Amino acid sequence: MNSAAHALLQYLGTVAAVFLTVTIVPGVSVDSGLTMLLVALVWSVIVIVIRPILQILTLPITIVTFGLFAFVLNALLFWAVALIVPGFVVAGFWSALLGAVVLSLFNWLISKLL
Repeated sequence: MNSAAHALLQYLGTVAAVFLTVTIVPGVSVDSGLTMLLVALVWSVIVIVIRPILQILTLPITIVTFGLFAFVLNALLFWAVALIVPGFVVAGFWSALLGAVVLSLFNWLISKLL
């Protein structure tokens, strides 16, 4: 399979993970299917571009907290998606934390299937 087809499958897997996350996590919602596609796109860009930089910058606090700050960082990035994408609502920090964990788990499971 070529890289373009694999990238498309990864993106569609992220869309499915966003759908499942919105379905399961209370306090996380989207207003349309188009919004869900946009959330998956923005989340993909954040995970590829922004999160690695922030992980390096926050490495000392992550070490001090025995890795727990990584969950906080993911929650804040998940919450940031709600600020960027109109129609995507995250009710609060705990919804963002649970949403980020669930989305990451689903993304991991789907990527293992691909």
